[in-house]
Amino acid sequence: MECNNTVIYEQRDRIAILTLNRPEKLNAINYAMNDCLLMLLEKIEADASLGAVILTGAGDRAFSAGGDIHEFTRSIRRGADEAVRDFCRRGQAMTARLEAFPKPIIAAVNGIAYGGGCEITEAAHLAVASERAIFAKPEINIGIPPTFGGTQRLPRLAGRKRALELLLTGDSFSPGRAKELGLVNSVVPHDALLPAAIELANRILRHSPLAASRILSAVTRGINLPIDEGLLVEREQFARMCATKDVLEGLDAWIERRPPRYGGQ
Repeated sequence: MECNNTVIYEQRDRIAILTLNRPEKLNAINYAMNDCLLMLLEKIEADASLGAVILTGAGDRAFSAGGDIHEFTRSIRRGADEAVRDFCRRGQAMTARLEAFPKPIIAAVNGIAYGGGCEITEAAHLAVASERAIFAKPEINIGIPPTFGGTQRLPRLAGRKRALELLLTGDSFSPGRAKELGLVNSVVPHDALLPAAIELANRILRHSPLAASRILSAVTRGINLPIDEGLLVEREQFARMCATKDVLEGLDAWIERRPPRYGGQ
């Protein structure tokens, strides 16, 4: 499955691998790529044979260098209303979709992750970085704030002061620093990046896909709520699982000391 070749789709068993595919432009996110990614996520959500997603970049240089500056400059020149509609809302819709996706999404950051590429990493549920990866929030260098959610997600991940240092200076930072900040889960040798992401996905896929979806929903919805409201979300997700065959299969398998056989119902 391909979408104007801006994002390449591959399926490996129960894992969908999406590759941002504009390597000659450092996988800069143009409007077509943004829309293609959203379309592919719709297809993946509807496909019951798929349980996890890995998102990476084509080539050896970049995960994504961010938004396509030449393209969104044309929108800005046509006025704020058009720029907000074409660029900001589009990018925010894409990262919000990643964040709220009901199947685990793992970013496999293979190189430069600047601007929108860093924001995709922030929005993904999990992330593994190559030792060659490099991150930055460089939007201030062209006179704009981040537009795909970076002013909101990075402070929630890293803390206000640490995030503001990166947002206000535009300085790049290493994959080790990204791990310290909570932006990525692990840093691995470059050649081990995709195998590490697949291994992480398979560790998740051992379990009930419905339970994974309920956990993702509880965390995504509850993380910005007061704790009492978040606990209500948690109880709601638990109640939804109680009505499924998966929870009974999980309990029976534990009692009978055998591997569970989940049907996702």
